[in-house]
Amino acid sequence: MIERERKFLVDRLPPELGPPTPIDQGYLAVDGHVQVRVRRAGDRHTLTVKEGGGRDRTEVEVDVGPEVFDELWPMTERRRLRKDRHRVPLDGGLTAEVDVYLGPLAGFRVVEVEFDEDHDPDAFEPPAWFGREVTGDSRYGNIALSTATAPPPT
Repeated sequence: MIERERKFLVDRLPPELGPPTPIDQGYLAVDGHVQVRVRRAGDRHTLTVKEGGGRDRTEVEVDVGPEVFDELWPMTERRRLRKDRHRVPLDGGLTAEVDVYLGPLAGFRVVEVEFDEDHDPDAFEPPAWFGREVTGDSRYGNIALSTATAPPPT
């Protein structure tokens, strides 16, 4: 499956920010533009392989049980991040995923919008609360953030 998304910094949080889903995410392997990660998002546990960089990437995601997650999690040491994800409805049936990072990245915020085949990423007009676009800038990718000791520049 092709994942098409754009990523932005967050200038200010929107007023309609709903309750968060806590996310623990760790990387098992990174080889160039191929990444293998495990994630616990609320009660859901997944193993994901992504290939590519920037706006369009191949993504294969498989649900795993909590016991598989727990076995793999120790292998992600030193390549982890924690964040709270808020889903905000946007015009045209799109959804903004606002990530507020925790731990050493506390206070850092990004927003991502994924696009299906019915939505043209280039035609998307970000709301006023979105900040500067950072799609494709590796400093703001989760791989870099998983090893960072402080938030990247905003």
